[in-house]
Amino acid sequence: MTDLTGAVWRKSTRSGDNGGNCVEVALNLSEVVAVRDSKDIEGPTLRFEHPAWLLFTTAMKSASQRG
Repeated sequence: MTDLTGAVWRKSTRSGDNGGNCVEVALNLSEVVAVRDSKDIEGPTLRFEHPAWLLFTTAMKSASQRG
């Protein structure tokens, strides 16, 4: 399992003031992209290999443009 000690977490600038219902993403890790719930930072994380994350984010951008 990938050590997340050095993870730099960020929230989307579009998350706004929605009461904390956000996810945070760590893109600085060499092995994986990590995703966690911003309300439970000590809780579980999802980990994606970089190609899978790129495929996911590309699909989401495409879907939002069709909109």
